[in-house]
Amino acid sequence: MASTHDYIADKRNKDIQIYINGEFFHRSDAKVSVFDSGFLLGDGVWEGIRLHKNRLIHFDQHINRLYAGADAIAMKIQLNKNELKYAVRLTLEKNAMHSDTHIRLIVSRGIKSTPYQHPKVTVGDPTIVIIPEYKKPNSKVFDIGIRLASVKTKRDNMVQDPKINSLSKMNCISACIEADRLGVDEGLMFDPNGFVSTCNSTNFFIVKKDEVWTSTGEFCLNGVTRGSVIKLCKINNIIVFEKDFSIDDVYIADEAFVTGTFSGIIPVVEIDGHKFNVGSLTKRLSAIYKEDIEN
Repeated sequence: MASTHDYIADKRNKDIQIYINGEFFHRSDAKVSVFDSGFLLGDGVWEGIRLHKNRLIHFDQHINRLYAGADAIAMKIQLNKNELKYAVRLTLEKNAMHSDTHIRLIVSRGIKSTPYQHPKVTVGDPTIVIIPEYKKPNSKVFDIGIRLASVKTKRDNMVQDPKINSLSKMNCISACIEADRLGVDEGLMFDPNGFVSTCNSTNFFIVKKDEVWTSTGEFCLNGVTRGSVIKLCKINNIIVFEKDFSIDDVYIADEAFVTGTFSGIIPVVEIDGHKFNVGSLTKRLSAIYKEDIEN
């Protein structure tokens, strides 16, 4: 099966240097404590950032979202934004990386004095980890497209805010497991009202009569690439709506695609057994997006 995160394996990844709280460790030696909040509770936030031709794509937007997420969970990151951005660039320099790199930037609440959920038992500052890997997207995925299926796991705000890029990903993992059991690449998730929300690891779009539709964003991660595509639609006079729509609207759509930091725009060729072609508007938007990140 195709995957939005398919990449070309690179043997250089076995020797990467990983940043942990201001120090660098070989991949085989990079570790955090079993008392770390991220390990114990999934308590923290993260970002996936792409390095393309010496440019960190949408870097400011990713850093801003990271700090907004930290603020939302009352976590004070000890580095300011510029200091954290410098740490990311230093990590890339340490690894002599210039392109085709994916960075996982993770900030957990830090070490606990005991395995307990309350932030008051946190000892010291948050744990900051930066993992850079050589990851070049598999270009064949765009030609093949991906397959989706509706899943029962909902995107809602009853347990946690779905707009926060939290380390606690059990909701998305459950949807991913459902999708795998259904024999597809990703799960298409609904909001509490039964409207289409998002996929388990990407944002979802449809095309109907030359209009681009995506969810309101109330019950999904407001993806950086999602926001970029919406902006590019407006700049290029492509009608785009953030709105509620049903799975029946999806079935009769002309095209469908997903967006994500790693692969950009990927066509969807099947949803719940309904077939879709890789349409002209999806191809046009992909070309516009690729041109945008080159400049």
